[in-house]
Amino acid sequence: MSRIGKAPIAIPAGVNVQVSDTNVVTVKGPKGTLDCALTPEIKVNIDGAVITVTRPTDEQKHRSLHGLSRTLVANMIIGVTEGFKKELEVNGVGYRATKDGNKLVMNLGYSHQIIVEETSDIKIDVPAPNKIIISGINKQIVGQFAADVRKKRPPEPYKGKGIKYNNEVVRRKEGKTGAKK
Repeated sequence: MSRIGKAPIAIPAGVNVQVSDTNVVTVKGPKGTLDCALTPEIKVNIDGAVITVTRPTDEQKHRSLHGLSRTLVANMIIGVTEGFKKELEVNGVGYRATKDGNKLVMNLGYSHQIIVEETSDIKIDVPAPNKIIISGINKQIVGQFAADVRKKRPPEPYKGKGIKYNNEVVRRKEGKTGAKK
């Protein structure tokens, strides 16, 4: 049995979970609503304030989908109650980020500014010129948006300039050495 898959999920107060006949899980909470279509083989059972996910057999396909399905449902519940966020750091001389309305404007050493717009699922906050916070209720969308922003100028290994995640460690390389004599 999957250790992750067999763990029950507690439904907090204020959260409504429904499972349709086509195995679409809908979670409504204080921050919004999320939907996820799971494979029909995996069964999601709601007993009071606890959700359990079960699989029909011990085949490899069902074992791999068991833990995944449970994690997707658990992330939806966390998303509609607390939300998810990714923090990015902008490092480099003259590199900075500002918020202009619903747009993120970044100066990253190019001849032009990089402008990224918020979407309906994403909220961008810039508390300092070198810090960007991306938040939302869908973990996958928040992570993908943060990766897209980071891709505008990934950190380089010599001076560490660029956009990196808050907890990311950039492996530094040694620069060129002098000519041999």
